[in-house]
Amino acid sequence: MSEKNSPERERMCFRRMYDLIIPVVKLLYPMRSRGTENIPDGPALVCANHSNLVDPLLLAGAFGKRHFMHFMAKLELSNVPVVGGILRRCGVYFVNRDHRDIDAVRSTMRYLKRGEKVCIFPEGTRVSEDNTVEAKTGAVRIAAKMEVPIVPVYIPRRKRMFSRIEVLIGKPFRVEGGRTHEDFAEMADGVMEKIYELRDGTSG
Repeated sequence: MSEKNSPERERMCFRRMYDLIIPVVKLLYPMRSRGTENIPDGPALVCANHSNLVDPLLLAGAFGKRHFMHFMAKLELSNVPVVGGILRRCGVYFVNRDHRDIDAVRSTMRYLKRGEKVCIFPEGTRVSEDNTVEAKTGAVRIAAKMEVPIVPVYIPRRKRMFSRIEVLIGKPFRVEGGRTHEDFAEMADGVMEKIYELRDGTSG
């Protein structure tokens, strides 16, 4: 890995952008995070529902500057002038959603092996309503292989500027086993169920 993309430089860029951007986000979307005590110190896959471009920023704000994490983002963002370069320097990596992107999978596993956190949105794209798409299996496949916990997070889908938002962070849990696509599809659905239990206040 080049010095430019070293873990130390990524963390430094993340913290600088956090100090610059997150206060503005919290001003526009007054937010409260609940369940921060559930955030593990070691490697973990953070899985949340996704409905708005601001969700990664809300998630970063909810976890706090101390909990640096990598975000998996769609490849198209890498080509946005200036923005793509800044995202890369902050540890964001990109996935081609048109086919199985082995490089993105390897990057995820490398970050987890390094002891870091990675955020993946299991729905694979922005979704305006709950329970309207099937969850992708990539996150649970990686979590099972790497033996890392999944941290479920619920972010309200309907957001209005200057209206309070509560981001809910659930208890980490592990997935294991799984041999067939159907096994992993069931596990992926289970991740979304954990996320919606936070919404409903029924999580254990």
